[in-house]
Amino acid sequence: MMDVLTVEWLGKPLWMWLGFHVLIACLLAFDLGLLHRDKEHEIGVRESLLLTGFYLSLGLAFGGWIWWYLGPQAGEEYVTGLVVEKSLSMDNVFVIAMILTALGIPRAAQHRVLLWGILAAVLLRGLMIGLGAALVHQVHWVLSLFAAFLIYAGLKILISGDEDEGDFQNSAVVRWFKKTFRVTPDLHGQRFAIRKTDPKTGKVALWFTPLALALVLVNGADVIFAVDSVPAIFAITTDTFVVYTSNIFAILGLRALYFALAAMVDRFAYLKTALALILIFIGAKIVVADTFGLITVPPWVSLVVTLTFLAAGVAYSLWRTRTDVPAPANPDKSRPPHEARAHRA
Repeated sequence: MMDVLTVEWLGKPLWMWLGFHVLIACLLAFDLGLLHRDKEHEIGVRESLLLTGFYLSLGLAFGGWIWWYLGPQAGEEYVTGLVVEKSLSMDNVFVIAMILTALGIPRAAQHRVLLWGILAAVLLRGLMIGLGAALVHQVHWVLSLFAAFLIYAGLKILISGDEDEGDFQNSAVVRWFKKTFRVTPDLHGQRFAIRKTDPKTGKVALWFTPLALALVLVNGADVIFAVDSVPAIFAITTDTFVVYTSNIFAILGLRALYFALAAMVDRFAYLKTALALILIFIGAKIVVADTFGLITVPPWVSLVVTLTFLAAGVAYSLWRTRTDVPAPANPDKSRPPHEARAHRA
């Protein structure tokens, strides 16, 4: 048995992969079984920040173990990857908030959508990282392709500015979903699907609820953001274990982070610029370091630059929006402040 556990898979012993997945399974069981046994429980900003700190602390602690076991370079690459993925996930949070607001999903039901969305994201990232690792190790110039894509994505964000993310109610995905499946006009508690009579046929049939539609859109948003984030982390390190673990820890804290950021979404209007600069920097690093071999950029430099851009983006956003008139007290406790404003409008 011990011989099997020491067999290498994707560059690391099998026991490291199994141990990490056991840890993630325990965290998910803890989240589901202890923290959110009450399905009607609403996660407030304070609880959201505490959970975010909890997951971030665990992620950094795991990074400390990587630093100790695999060496300082692997540790620096892990922490850099964690910060980059967490930074990019903040933009994902804002899009998810817009989706749930547009579909009128109450706060008490949002954590259910996010929970299943996170589980799907973990599986999706695993598949995409596995594919990316295979490509990078088989064809090294794929890194240069990743770099070009990251620079393009960053420049596109800078040029497009603060454009509207779109009308989710009238998007092609929503139209296709409603045309293909039976969708109820109203929510039915926290159920994704129900069985009821179809007025057209008079027979009992399966109907999806708006909660299921929200889950489809949230997962679709994660697919789009994964296209940016997976190349970004491979541009930092090609160690598959470091790439995968930092990515998963960043995703695990996404649901907790959502409820804190969603209530303050209007205060981070200029964060997109910082995220764009991070993507451009990571892409440029690959171009000058790996493609042309001009200079070598140490992992700690990437970490410092990423943290600097992120901190500057957050600080500038808070400073520019400091004079915004705060929203009146929210009478609808099932919605965060920005949702209540949209609902009243």
